Parts: sequence; structure tokens; C-alpha cells
Amino acid sequence: MSLKKSRILGFGSPILDLLLRVDDAFLARNVEGEKGGMRMLDAFSQRRLISAVSEVNVRKAIGGSAFNTISALTSLGFSTAFLGKLGNDADGTYFRETYAKMGGDASRFRISPTEPTATCLSMVTPDSERTMRTNLGASATLSPEDISDADFKGITHFHAEGYMCFLMKTLKKALKLAKKHHCTVSFDLASFEVVRLFRADLEEIFSAGCVDIVFANEDEARELCGPESFSPDRAAEKLAPFCTVVAVKLGKNGAFVTDRTVSCRIAPKSVQAVDTTGAGDLWQAGFLFGYLSGHGIEKAGKMGSLLGAEIVQVFGAEIPSGRWRGILSEFNNIKEQ
Repeated sequence: MSLKKSRILGFGSPILDLLLRVDDAFLARNVEGEKGGMRMLDAFSQRRLISAVSEVNVRKAIGGSAFNTISALTSLGFSTAFLGKLGNDADGTYFRETYAKMGGDASRFRISPTEPTATCLSMVTPDSERTMRTNLGASATLSPEDISDADFKGITHFHAEGYMCFLMKTLKKALKLAKKHHCTVSFDLASFEVVRLFRADLEEIFSAGCVDIVFANEDEARELCGPESFSPDRAAEKLAPFCTVVAVKLGKNGAFVTDRTVSCRIAPKSVQAVDTTGAGDLWQAGFLFGYLSGHGIEKAGKMGSLLGAEIVQVFGAEIPSGRWRGILSEFNNIKEQ
């Protein structure tokens, strides 16, 4: 598969990110629960939080786990489309138009006539940690009936986020159609809670041969293996019989990648982090760019490391448009092993 011949379909919850810089005192005064992580919130409570500061300080960015990966692949030159559900509102229009301006195919978005576009208030403290409060809105209403064979016409690779496990029937139909249309499939486990809640379904999906590439971070891999026996290679070993490629992302410690025949440790690229939003999603984009362009897993992993390091140096999950040419140049300088 090459850059020109590939056409990638992303699948997940399209979420409008509302990015806000705050201090720990703001969280203590206004946000219930512990700092860090993500909780669901209704639209009214989300607006109340925003009203606690000046709204001009809130920056909008189109996002969502799978969408962040697809967005980066679009900027890197791949032909992409996205399958997810937006609201029939100004936020949904903004999302579609922004993606289309990037060069993405926005025709596969579904529109809810009643629910608002999903939003995630991402509050970033000076230590670069994010505390997220999300209203899933329209994205949570995507049904199996919303998906058809037509969505996979011309698609060569399908990338899905694990959060779609909460819409399991919809996810399983999408994976079935992807394989029916001979797509390769990558799947991001998304969070350790997803692994814990849907272990049986995930094991069924993997055993059925629905997934070719699995992405897991350290917490997800530990949940999969059990804390007593966890190691990156053991987690990969557990998934390797069912997938062509397994990548375990280890944050500041790099990553471990195997394709059944070769295993390698990918060194991290050390940078000063500003905001970790989207770091794992962009690592996946770098890896997929390399792997789907025909490179081996080590070079693809190094591309993932480079792109993951790039995104943590900016606020939010968007790399400035003027930076992509330089990133492609750095990709070209990575030597094949």
C-alpha cells in the first residue's frame, strides 16, 4: 500500500475540543473529582464551567481520539474520510467545514436532528496535565443503521477508536463491513476502562481476525495482561496471534512494536511538553503514515515517536499548518533498518 493508493476511513466520536488553560486553584474551586482524566458532563454543567472564566480564553479545535489520528494523516498527504455523528448545529457545521478545508472528505458524517455536536472541555494546568469534561451529544447516537457498504467504497484502511465499544453493535458492524471490503484495520484500545469493561467483546473481535494493527498504551496493556505480569513484550505477545502488528506506547519511555517476525523498542524523542492532548493519537498517525507507505515497523515507530513529540510542544491536538512540510522532511531523514 502506498500514499497515493491508500484511502483511509476513520471511525469514532467527532468531538469539538474546547481548550482552556487553568491553574490548580481553578480546578479545586470549580471541578468535582480528582485532577486529570475524563468524566462525562451534561451540556449545562459544561457551560457553567466555561462561564467561570472569560469565554474568549476558550480555543476551539476539531478533535476526538480517532479524528486526531485521521486529521494528522490528512495533513501528511493521505486521502481520508471520517464516519461519525455530528449535531445539526453551528458546532457541527464548523467541524465539517474545517475538516473539508484541510482536504478531508466530510461526506460520511451523519447528522443528528436533535442532539448537539459532542464537545470536550479540556482544562490544561501549568504542569501540562489535562482534566477533561465531555458531553458526547450526537456522537453517542450513531447506530448500526447509520452505516452501510457505501461508506467503505474505495477505502483501503479503516482506523477505529476503542471508545466505540460503548456502541458495540455499531462497532462490530463497521468492522465486519471493513473486512468485507478488504480493508486493513487498525484499532486503538483507547483507555484501560474500555479494556476492563469490554474484555470479552474485545477478545471476540480479535479472535475473529477483525483487526490487523492494535495500538495500546501502557495502562491499557497492563489491564490486558494483569498488573502482576505486565511487560510491553508480554502484552504484545498476548495480542500477536490475532494481529499482524502490535504497538505498545510507553509515553516518555518510547514504545514497543512487533509484527510477529521482528520486535523492536522505539526510543522516545525528548522535548519540553506543553500539553499532552493527542499525544497517543498523533503517535499512531506517524506510525500509520510509515507503515501504510510500505516502511517497516521500526521506521514507522520512529515516525510515530517524532509526531508524538511534536504535538506535546503545542497547546491542543493540532500541529500548526506551516510545520507539516518540515515534519515530512524529518520523516524522509529517518533511515530504514
